[in-house]
Amino acid sequence: MTIQPGDDREVRVGVDIGGTFTDVVLLAGDGTVVTRKLLTTPDDYGRAVVGGIGGLLDQLGLETERLGEIVHGTTVATNAVLEQKGAPTGLLTTRGFRDVLELRRIRSPELYNLFYEKPRPLVSRRHRLEVDERIDHSGAVVRALDLESAERALARLRDEGIRSIAVTFINAYANPAHERAVGELALARFPELQVSLSSDVLPEIREYERTSTTVINAYLMPVVRRYLQDLVDELERVRIRAPLLIMQSNGGIMPARAAQERPIHIIESGPAAGVIASAFLASQLDLPNVLTFDMGGTTAKASIIEDGALSQTPEYEVGGGISLTSRLIKGGGYALRTPVIDIAEVGAGGGSIVWVDRGGALQVGPHSAGAAPGPVCYGAGGTEPTVSDANLALGYLSPAGLVGGDLPLDADAARRALREHVAEPLGIGLLEAAYGIHLVANANMIRAVRAVSSQRGRDPRGFALFAFGGSGPVHAVELARSLDMRRVIVPRSPGLFSAFGLLFAEVEHHYVRTFFRKTEALDPAELDQVIAELEGEARETLAAEGYRGDRVALKRQADLRYAGQSWELTVPLEDG
Repeated sequence: MTIQPGDDREVRVGVDIGGTFTDVVLLAGDGTVVTRKLLTTPDDYGRAVVGGIGGLLDQLGLETERLGEIVHGTTVATNAVLEQKGAPTGLLTTRGFRDVLELRRIRSPELYNLFYEKPRPLVSRRHRLEVDERIDHSGAVVRALDLESAERALARLRDEGIRSIAVTFINAYANPAHERAVGELALARFPELQVSLSSDVLPEIREYERTSTTVINAYLMPVVRRYLQDLVDELERVRIRAPLLIMQSNGGIMPARAAQERPIHIIESGPAAGVIASAFLASQLDLPNVLTFDMGGTTAKASIIEDGALSQTPEYEVGGGISLTSRLIKGGGYALRTPVIDIAEVGAGGGSIVWVDRGGALQVGPHSAGAAPGPVCYGAGGTEPTVSDANLALGYLSPAGLVGGDLPLDADAARRALREHVAEPLGIGLLEAAYGIHLVANANMIRAVRAVSSQRGRDPRGFALFAFGGSGPVHAVELARSLDMRRVIVPRSPGLFSAFGLLFAEVEHHYVRTFFRKTEALDPAELDQVIAELEGEARETLAAEGYRGDRVALKRQADLRYAGQSWELTVPLEDG
């Protein structure tokens, strides 16, 4: 379900917060566009946001009341998982299913590594508690819910410092009554706890994916709630009261209040915006087949647009090194089952720290200098050389500075750091060391481009390469040459391109229900009833958010499989 952004709003602002820079784009009703790029303020993200928006309003002589809406892309959810900085989380589950998170699927990203260790579950075993209850696959109650055992479990988790609870009872997708009873109990008796019910978060079959997705939602909820509330408070402090919308991983946008309840939908918030902008620009240039390459200060990301359509996947793994989304090897991260733009991501950006390992090999990343202290050339206290320092030494970046000259670069400091940390330890010249860094970074990033193209049976020679992000254009030509691609397109203001994409996105919500039937036993009237109920939920949500019914577009899809298959294919359903 999607809805086009309101063109009756006079001024819209897109804000993309990255690991190094915060990008702000203002689009006025008459088509005027102004931009601002600031260093991200990790101690208080809202400070850069308020400074950027306020500066653009002052530039145009506008009052804050003229703002129609603010669309925001953020990496706060991703970082909370990657850095293991989510809230202390507990899990309530049906007796006998305590270790679903531990067992996972029988998959490994390193098939022949006998010493491979699976990611540590986000909920420790002592905080995964069982409740007496049982519902079968049809939704029938096999064992009544023991509310007293649920209350004891909630009390124990609260007393042990748990702040957020995931509730995932077996077959709750078929009958959510037991989960909802526990949710009501928690609200009445333990209001200090935040609760995620799997029947609300992901009412679908497959126990592990449903449990993992619900746990991640619970793990992120307090973090995202606090972050967005702090941002709203910071905006209101300067009398900015425009609605705040958040970019989702699927390329749509959702109100901040909805994102606070379902933070799983914003894990790839920032990267999705760049793909949306690429799709818009590609349509204007009549280019149906495009590979996108977004390199910022911390990571490099790639995606594919084929026949004008974004590539989406219903599953995703976060925290597994290179993000593989729908590709063949899984098991290295935390499973999410939620629609997401198919993006491959590697830890190689302009701020990636360069180092020489004990074997004398040159390494780039995965650690980043971020915005503070940043690369050595920023002159903000950084001492370890980065990819940006190497690019500056090679002449690929201008010493006059970034951000329109507001951030002058210290080329001498960059050269000193490269000489001390790379050239001298390796016994090579400065330029040779800098170019070696450039090549190693390219080798890392080409993995992401290949992951969305050749590894999926797509010949990159038939695609154009869209390069954006602050560092993307610096590396794009070498990447294209390595892949035999003939066309590289760099948009104006490539470092702000993702922020532009926020303004092209549409409000989007997804509703799902498991309806398990063989086609020969399918009653069309029963299927129509299920679809009608989902559509009713969708329209009710949008009406509550203030959108008119005549602006709503509904898209229907079904997950189908042949007898004997284990996984479904998503196909569109025609109206009627």
